[in-house]
Amino acid sequence: MSERDSILIFSGSANRALSAEICKNAGVPEGAISLKKFNDGEVSVRIEENVRGRDAFVIQPTSYPSNDNIIELILIMDALRRASARRVTAVIPYYGYGRQDRKVEPRVPISARVVADLIQTMGPHRILTMDLHADQIQGFFSIPVDHLFFAPVLAEYINTKQLSDLVIVSPDSGGAERARFFGKKVNGGLAIIDKRRPRANESEVMNVIGDVKDKNCLILDDMIDTGGTIGKAAKALRESGAKSVMCCATHAVLSGDAPNILNAANFDEIVLSNTINIPESKNINKLKVLSIAPLFARAIEIIHNEESISSLFI
Repeated sequence: MSERDSILIFSGSANRALSAEICKNAGVPEGAISLKKFNDGEVSVRIEENVRGRDAFVIQPTSYPSNDNIIELILIMDALRRASARRVTAVIPYYGYGRQDRKVEPRVPISARVVADLIQTMGPHRILTMDLHADQIQGFFSIPVDHLFFAPVLAEYINTKQLSDLVIVSPDSGGAERARFFGKKVNGGLAIIDKRRPRANESEVMNVIGDVKDKNCLILDDMIDTGGTIGKAAKALRESGAKSVMCCATHAVLSGDAPNILNAANFDEIVLSNTINIPESKNINKLKVLSIAPLFARAIEIIHNEESISSLFI
Protein backbone atom coordinates (compact mmCIF):
# COMPACT_ATOMS: atom_id res chain seq x y z
CA MET A 1 0.00 0.00 0.00
CA SER A 2 1.41 3.37 -0.99
CA GLU A 3 1.47 6.27 1.46
CA ARG A 4 -1.23 7.97 -0.59
CA ASP A 5 -3.52 4.96 -0.16
CA SER A 6 -2.97 4.63 3.60
CA ILE A 7 -5.30 5.74 6.38
CA LEU A 8 -4.56 8.53 8.83
CA ILE A 9 -6.51 8.61 12.11
CA PHE A 10 -6.32 11.71 14.28
CA SER A 11 -7.77 12.08 17.75
CA GLY A 12 -9.25 15.10 19.42
CA SER A 13 -8.98 15.37 23.18
CA ALA A 14 -12.53 14.19 24.01
CA ASN A 15 -11.82 10.44 24.17
CA ARG A 16 -8.19 9.60 23.51
CA ALA A 17 -8.54 6.10 24.99
CA LEU A 18 -11.21 5.18 22.42
CA SER A 19 -9.14 6.65 19.58
CA ALA A 20 -6.09 4.64 20.64
CA GLU A 21 -8.18 1.46 20.74
CA ILE A 22 -9.67 2.15 17.31
CA CYS A 23 -6.19 2.68 15.89
CA LYS A 24 -5.02 -0.58 17.46
CA ASN A 25 -7.94 -2.52 15.98
CA ALA A 26 -7.42 -0.88 12.58
CA GLY A 27 -3.68 -1.55 12.64
CA VAL A 28 -3.02 2.13 12.04
CA PRO A 29 -0.68 4.32 14.15
CA GLU A 30 -2.23 7.37 15.74
CA GLY A 31 -1.79 10.50 13.65
CA ALA A 32 0.62 13.07 15.04
CA ILE A 33 -1.28 16.11 16.24
CA SER A 34 -0.67 18.88 18.76
CA LEU A 35 -3.65 20.20 20.74
CA LYS A 36 -3.20 23.06 23.17
CA LYS A 37 -5.26 25.73 24.90
CA PHE A 38 -4.25 29.31 25.45
CA ASN A 39 -4.84 30.87 28.86
CA ASP A 40 -8.07 32.46 27.65
CA GLY A 41 -9.46 29.08 26.51
CA GLU A 42 -8.77 29.37 22.78
CA VAL A 43 -7.89 26.06 21.13
CA SER A 44 -4.66 25.65 19.18
CA VAL A 45 -4.34 22.82 16.63
CA ARG A 46 -1.33 21.70 14.62
CA ILE A 47 -1.08 18.60 12.41
CA GLU A 48 2.42 17.24 12.93
CA GLU A 49 2.77 15.06 9.81
CA ASN A 50 2.23 15.21 6.07
CA VAL A 51 -1.40 14.60 5.08
CA ARG A 52 -1.33 15.72 1.44
CA GLY A 53 -3.45 13.36 -0.66
CA ARG A 54 -4.21 11.10 2.32
CA ASP A 55 -7.51 9.74 3.66
CA ALA A 56 -7.93 11.30 7.13
CA PHE A 57 -10.35 10.38 9.91
CA VAL A 58 -10.92 12.62 12.95
CA ILE A 59 -12.27 10.90 16.08
CA GLN A 60 -14.04 13.32 18.40
CA PRO A 61 -17.24 12.67 20.38
CA THR A 62 -18.86 16.01 21.18
CA SER A 63 -19.46 15.15 24.84
CA TYR A 64 -18.74 17.36 27.86
CA PRO A 65 -17.43 19.99 27.48
CA SER A 66 -19.55 19.93 24.32
CA ASN A 67 -18.76 23.40 23.00
CA ASP A 68 -14.99 23.01 23.43
CA ASN A 69 -15.03 19.61 21.73
CA ILE A 70 -17.10 20.86 18.80
CA ILE A 71 -14.70 23.77 18.22
CA GLU A 72 -11.73 21.41 18.46
CA LEU A 73 -13.32 19.07 15.89
CA ILE A 74 -13.95 21.79 13.33
CA LEU A 75 -10.46 23.26 13.79
CA ILE A 76 -8.84 19.87 13.23
CA MET A 77 -10.90 19.38 10.07
CA ASP A 78 -9.96 22.84 8.82
CA ALA A 79 -6.28 22.13 9.48
CA LEU A 80 -6.49 18.88 7.50
CA ARG A 81 -8.26 20.51 4.56
CA ARG A 82 -5.74 23.37 4.45
CA ALA A 83 -2.97 20.76 4.54
CA SER A 84 -4.49 19.17 1.38
CA ALA A 85 -5.85 15.92 2.80
CA ARG A 86 -7.62 14.07 0.00
CA ARG A 87 -10.65 13.22 2.11
CA VAL A 88 -11.71 14.04 5.68
CA THR A 89 -14.23 11.98 7.65
CA ALA A 90 -15.59 13.25 10.96
CA VAL A 91 -15.96 10.29 13.34
CA ILE A 92 -18.39 11.43 16.05
CA PRO A 93 -19.23 8.44 18.29
CA TYR A 94 -21.49 10.64 20.41
CA TYR A 95 -23.30 13.55 18.75
CA GLY A 96 -23.90 16.27 21.34
CA TYR A 97 -26.95 18.56 21.07
CA GLY A 98 -28.83 15.59 19.57
CA ARG A 99 -31.72 15.97 22.01
CA GLN A 100 -32.49 19.44 20.65
CA ASP A 101 -33.65 18.10 17.30
CA ARG A 102 -36.94 20.01 16.93
CA LYS A 103 -38.89 23.03 18.18
CA VAL A 104 -40.80 22.05 21.30
CA GLU A 105 -41.80 25.60 22.17
CA PRO A 106 -41.78 29.02 20.49
CA ARG A 107 -38.61 31.04 19.93
CA VAL A 108 -36.06 28.26 20.41
CA PRO A 109 -33.38 27.03 17.97
CA ILE A 110 -33.13 23.58 16.46
CA SER A 111 -29.68 23.18 17.96
CA ALA A 112 -28.92 19.74 16.49
CA ARG A 113 -29.33 21.29 13.02
CA VAL A 114 -27.18 24.31 13.92
CA VAL A 115 -24.34 22.05 15.05
CA ALA A 116 -24.67 19.96 11.87
CA ASP A 117 -24.40 23.12 9.76
CA LEU A 118 -21.36 24.23 11.74
CA ILE A 119 -19.58 20.90 11.30
CA GLN A 120 -20.20 20.56 7.58
CA THR A 121 -19.11 24.15 6.97
CA MET A 122 -15.58 22.78 7.43
CA GLY A 123 -16.10 20.52 4.42
CA PRO A 124 -15.87 16.96 5.71
CA HIS A 125 -16.69 14.36 3.08
CA ARG A 126 -18.62 12.10 5.45
CA ILE A 127 -19.90 11.71 9.01
CA LEU A 128 -19.50 8.46 10.94
CA THR A 129 -21.53 8.31 14.14
CA MET A 130 -23.41 5.97 16.49
CA ASP A 131 -26.93 5.85 17.93
CA LEU A 132 -28.14 9.35 17.20
CA HIS A 133 -30.81 10.48 19.64
CA ALA A 134 -33.16 10.99 16.69
CA ASP A 135 -32.77 9.36 13.28
CA GLN A 136 -33.83 12.52 11.48
CA ILE A 137 -30.56 14.19 12.50
CA GLN A 138 -29.01 12.34 9.55
CA GLY A 139 -31.11 14.58 7.33
CA PHE A 140 -29.63 17.71 8.90
CA PHE A 141 -26.45 16.97 6.95
CA SER A 142 -26.15 17.41 3.19
CA ILE A 143 -23.21 14.95 3.11
CA PRO A 144 -23.30 11.15 3.64
CA VAL A 145 -23.87 9.98 7.21
CA ASP A 146 -22.97 6.43 8.24
CA HIS A 147 -25.01 5.65 11.34
CA LEU A 148 -23.73 2.72 13.40
CA PHE A 149 -25.58 0.96 16.21
CA PHE A 150 -24.50 -0.35 19.60
CA ALA A 151 -27.20 -3.04 19.46
CA PRO A 152 -25.10 -5.80 17.78
CA VAL A 153 -22.29 -5.41 20.33
CA LEU A 154 -24.75 -5.33 23.23
CA ALA A 155 -26.80 -8.26 21.91
CA GLU A 156 -23.70 -10.44 21.65
CA TYR A 157 -22.92 -9.74 25.30
CA ILE A 158 -26.50 -10.24 26.54
CA ASN A 159 -26.83 -13.53 24.65
CA THR A 160 -23.77 -14.92 26.46
CA LYS A 161 -25.63 -14.42 29.76
CA GLN A 162 -28.41 -16.79 28.61
CA LEU A 163 -31.11 -14.99 30.60
CA SER A 164 -34.49 -16.69 30.70
CA ASP A 165 -37.77 -14.74 30.83
CA LEU A 166 -36.03 -11.65 29.46
CA VAL A 167 -38.04 -8.47 28.91
CA ILE A 168 -36.62 -5.40 27.15
CA VAL A 169 -37.99 -2.26 28.74
CA SER A 170 -38.19 1.11 27.02
CA PRO A 171 -38.00 3.95 29.58
CA ASP A 172 -40.47 5.97 27.47
CA SER A 173 -42.80 5.52 24.52
CA GLY A 174 -40.29 7.14 22.14
CA GLY A 175 -37.81 4.29 22.61
CA ALA A 176 -40.34 1.49 22.07
CA GLU A 177 -39.18 0.75 18.53
CA ARG A 178 -35.55 0.53 19.69
CA ALA A 179 -36.55 -1.89 22.47
CA ARG A 180 -38.66 -4.00 20.12
CA PHE A 181 -35.81 -4.23 17.60
CA PHE A 182 -33.33 -5.24 20.28
CA GLY A 183 -35.75 -7.75 21.77
CA LYS A 184 -35.74 -9.69 18.49
CA LYS A 185 -31.95 -10.01 18.74
CA VAL A 186 -32.01 -11.44 22.26
CA ASN A 187 -35.35 -13.27 22.22
CA GLY A 188 -36.89 -10.92 24.76
CA GLY A 189 -40.35 -9.54 25.36
CA LEU A 190 -41.30 -5.87 25.45
CA ALA A 191 -42.46 -3.49 28.16
CA ILE A 192 -42.76 0.32 28.23
CA ILE A 193 -42.55 2.78 31.09
CA ASP A 194 -45.35 5.35 30.93
CA LYS A 195 -44.04 8.58 32.46
CA ARG A 196 -44.74 12.27 32.67
CA ARG A 197 -41.96 14.85 32.61
CA PRO A 198 -43.03 18.04 34.46
CA ARG A 199 -39.87 19.94 33.46
CA ALA A 200 -36.50 19.44 31.75
CA ASN A 201 -34.26 16.75 33.30
CA GLU A 202 -37.01 15.57 35.65
CA SER A 203 -39.25 12.57 35.14
CA GLU A 204 -42.07 10.94 37.06
CA VAL A 205 -42.76 7.28 36.37
CA MET A 206 -46.46 6.52 36.33
CA ASN A 207 -47.01 2.96 35.13
CA VAL A 208 -45.40 -0.13 33.60
CA ILE A 209 -47.05 -1.33 30.39
CA GLY A 210 -46.35 -5.02 29.86
CA ASP A 211 -45.78 -8.17 31.92
CA VAL A 212 -42.63 -7.89 34.05
CA LYS A 213 -43.59 -9.96 37.10
CA ASP A 214 -40.88 -12.57 37.83
CA LYS A 215 -39.03 -11.47 34.67
CA ASN A 216 -35.43 -10.45 34.07
CA CYS A 217 -35.81 -6.85 32.92
CA LEU A 218 -33.33 -4.94 30.77
CA ILE A 219 -33.95 -1.20 30.52
CA LEU A 220 -32.62 0.02 27.16
CA ASP A 221 -31.93 3.65 26.23
CA ASP A 222 -29.65 5.57 23.89
CA MET A 223 -28.05 7.55 26.74
CA ILE A 224 -27.97 8.04 30.48
CA ASP A 225 -27.70 11.71 31.46
CA THR A 226 -28.83 12.57 34.99
CA GLY A 227 -29.96 8.99 35.68
CA GLY A 228 -33.34 10.14 37.01
CA THR A 229 -35.44 8.42 34.35
CA ILE A 230 -33.54 5.14 34.57
CA GLY A 231 -33.55 5.13 38.37
CA LYS A 232 -37.31 5.69 38.62
CA ALA A 233 -37.92 3.10 35.92
CA ALA A 234 -35.98 0.55 37.98
CA LYS A 235 -38.09 1.35 41.03
CA ALA A 236 -41.32 0.94 39.04
CA LEU A 237 -40.16 -2.42 37.66
CA ARG A 238 -39.25 -3.77 41.09
CA GLU A 239 -42.60 -2.62 42.48
CA SER A 240 -44.23 -4.54 39.61
CA GLY A 241 -42.47 -7.74 40.65
CA ALA A 242 -39.42 -7.88 38.35
CA LYS A 243 -36.97 -10.65 39.27
CA SER A 244 -33.90 -8.61 38.24
CA VAL A 245 -33.27 -5.22 36.66
CA MET A 246 -30.30 -4.20 34.57
CA CYS A 247 -29.88 -1.12 32.43
CA CYS A 248 -28.05 -0.67 29.15
CA ALA A 249 -27.29 2.48 27.19
CA THR A 250 -24.96 3.58 24.43
CA HIS A 251 -23.83 6.99 25.64
CA ALA A 252 -22.65 7.53 29.22
CA VAL A 253 -23.34 11.26 29.59
CA LEU A 254 -23.60 10.84 33.39
CA SER A 255 -23.98 14.48 34.34
CA GLY A 256 -24.37 15.85 37.85
CA ASP A 257 -25.28 13.30 40.51
CA ALA A 258 -25.94 10.49 38.01
CA PRO A 259 -23.43 7.98 39.51
CA ASN A 260 -25.04 8.22 42.95
CA ILE A 261 -28.54 7.95 41.48
CA LEU A 262 -27.55 4.82 39.54
CA ASN A 263 -25.91 3.27 42.59
CA ALA A 264 -29.00 4.01 44.69
CA ALA A 265 -31.17 2.23 42.10
CA ASN A 266 -29.27 -0.98 42.93
CA PHE A 267 -29.17 -2.40 39.39
CA ASP A 268 -28.05 -5.97 38.93
CA GLU A 269 -25.76 -4.67 36.18
CA ILE A 270 -25.18 -1.44 34.26
CA VAL A 271 -23.90 -1.89 30.69
CA LEU A 272 -22.56 1.08 28.75
CA SER A 273 -20.40 1.64 25.68
CA ASN A 274 -17.21 3.71 25.56
CA THR A 275 -18.41 6.31 23.04
CA ILE A 276 -17.87 8.74 25.93
CA ASN A 277 -14.93 8.33 28.27
CA ILE A 278 -16.08 7.23 31.74
CA PRO A 279 -13.59 8.43 34.38
CA GLU A 280 -12.85 6.06 37.25
CA SER A 281 -13.90 8.88 39.57
CA LYS A 282 -17.52 8.26 38.54
CA ASN A 283 -17.36 5.11 40.72
CA ILE A 284 -20.45 3.32 39.40
CA ASN A 285 -21.30 -0.04 40.98
CA LYS A 286 -21.70 -3.18 38.85
CA LEU A 287 -20.58 -1.33 35.71
CA LYS A 288 -19.70 -3.18 32.52
CA VAL A 289 -18.23 -1.17 29.63
CA LEU A 290 -18.39 -2.74 26.16
CA SER A 291 -15.98 -1.36 23.58
CA ILE A 292 -17.25 -0.17 20.23
CA ALA A 293 -13.68 0.32 18.95
CA PRO A 294 -13.64 -2.85 16.77
CA LEU A 295 -16.89 -1.76 15.10
CA PHE A 296 -15.59 1.74 14.34
CA ALA A 297 -12.24 0.35 13.16
CA ARG A 298 -14.03 -1.92 10.71
CA ALA A 299 -16.26 0.96 9.54
CA ILE A 300 -13.21 3.16 8.92
CA GLU A 301 -11.59 0.38 6.87
CA ILE A 302 -14.78 -0.09 4.82
CA ILE A 303 -15.13 3.65 4.17
CA HIS A 304 -11.48 3.91 3.16
CA ASN A 305 -11.84 1.00 0.72
CA GLU A 306 -15.13 2.47 -0.58
CA GLU A 307 -17.02 -0.74 0.19
CA SER A 308 -20.59 -1.18 1.44
CA ILE A 309 -21.02 -0.43 5.12
CA SER A 310 -24.52 -1.89 5.31
CA SER A 311 -23.21 -5.20 6.68
CA LEU A 312 -22.42 -3.40 9.95
CA PHE A 313 -26.02 -2.30 10.40
CA ILE A 314 -27.41 -5.83 10.74
